[in-house]
Amino acid sequence: MDKTRIFTGNAHPQLAESICRQLKVSLGKALISRFSEGEIRVKLQDNVRGKDVFIIQPTCPPANENLMELLIMIDAARRASAWRITAVLPYYAYARQDRKDQPRVPITAKLVANLITASGADRVLTMDLHASQIQGFFDIPVDHLYAINPLCEYFKEKAVADLIVVSPDVGGTRMARAYAKRLGVGLAIVDKRRESPEKTEVMHILGDVKGKSAVMVDDIIATGSSLLEAAEALKKQGVKKVFAAVSHGILSGNAIERLNASTALEELVITDTIPLAESKRSDKITVVSAAPLLADAIKRIHDEQSISCLFDEATK
Repeated sequence: MDKTRIFTGNAHPQLAESICRQLKVSLGKALISRFSEGEIRVKLQDNVRGKDVFIIQPTCPPANENLMELLIMIDAARRASAWRITAVLPYYAYARQDRKDQPRVPITAKLVANLITASGADRVLTMDLHASQIQGFFDIPVDHLYAINPLCEYFKEKAVADLIVVSPDVGGTRMARAYAKRLGVGLAIVDKRRESPEKTEVMHILGDVKGKSAVMVDDIIATGSSLLEAAEALKKQGVKKVFAAVSHGILSGNAIERLNASTALEELVITDTIPLAESKRSDKITVVSAAPLLADAIKRIHDEQSISCLFDEATK
């Protein structure tokens, strides 16, 4: 790792520091500030000429600020003659805008991919994209990791009796099946109808859940309305305890108030791909670290080794 340099912006320095501790390397020094009019100022203070540069920057809220920091840092590294630049995005913003489902709307996930490529990134390392096809939006290599490993390890250690994995919607069935296979338990699906972007109506549950403890798996929790409605439906079907395992805890709007007020959801387990602000901390929220997985992927990329062993199981 002598020829590696790892930098981070202001999005999630704690995660970058955790990754560096795993790799036993120092976090690169970079000046990232604002000019008086608000423009972003970047200066990489370590020499990167001929180096393998990794820039760790989840584009979590405020997404536009964090995305611009990432783009400017990539450009700075490119102009400083870095050998290779890998953009490490533990969370990829605008991923839910991945298709033209209405007239006169953009495909913003593709636009963001274009911006990252045009800024000078040579490859991308990301985790649990909302839609796997976003990998095809890039004209550079993309390594797509899954949070299934740390989340499953948590529930294995918790040793919950009579566990069943539940997909909160039909679209998440493939990932839920991977969790069920990893945990060696059964699978159920919540069939729901979406009335608006913010509101869903649970229709019925496919699978035998009565008397079991359910863990719902998903990639993103924003306002939490869909997840909590599914938890209520599961309780009405006779589920003893309901847990949720979610890769990215955005927790926007009044999500924390809803979570604390819910009598159906026992615990929400998220990863640290997005920083959890003090104002969003709750006794119902448990955070597991994705740093070891990301550190392993970074080391393998630098050593020109395959990283398929880190995600093959999750895609089966």
